[in-house]
Amino acid sequence: MATQSGKKKIPADQAEELLKTLKTRFEKNMRRHKGLDWQKVLERIESHPAKLWSLNEMEETGGEPDVIGFDKKSGEFIFCDCAPESPKGRRSTCYDYEALQSRKEHKPKTSAMDMAHEIGIEMLTEEQYRSLQELGEFDLKTSSWVKTPDDIRELGGAIFCDRRYNKVFMYHNGAESYYGARGFRGLLKV
Repeated sequence: MATQSGKKKIPADQAEELLKTLKTRFEKNMRRHKGLDWQKVLERIESHPAKLWSLNEMEETGGEPDVIGFDKKSGEFIFCDCAPESPKGRRSTCYDYEALQSRKEHKPKTSAMDMAHEIGIEMLTEEQYRSLQELGEFDLKTSSWVKTPDDIRELGGAIFCDRRYNKVFMYHNGAESYYGARGFRGLLKV
């Protein structure tokens, strides 16, 4: 990661390789973004170069980001982690900083919310997670933290989702818990 006047930036050759990867994934998975054109996505990315850094971080942590929609109001394309399982580089995290600090021993390196903030993405809500599942089958062996409503979080809990038996399930856990098979999926508007 390099910085230029405070903005995170990736080297040109790495950016070129990432754009090739994103284009290939886009063309291979047209069902995720029917009616959208890669050239328009590329133009949007090129006009918002700071977002390329976040897309690279999504890719580097195993998220396999792809376009899943277009916000007509803002003119933004919506990227989401579309890896078959919860991104490998984002697993074994508790839910948030408060949960991380509450652990007395065996603390994970970071929390899901902190990592999402560092990457510059939003953690999916339960509704967004369920919408993603309409575009494919995700988390058949893993699970993903989702943005937890404040009333649940205030009581010490956090929620996560997965797909089993051809259904999407939502569960709860203590926010300080973490597992090798639980990570989180993110969303980035470009």
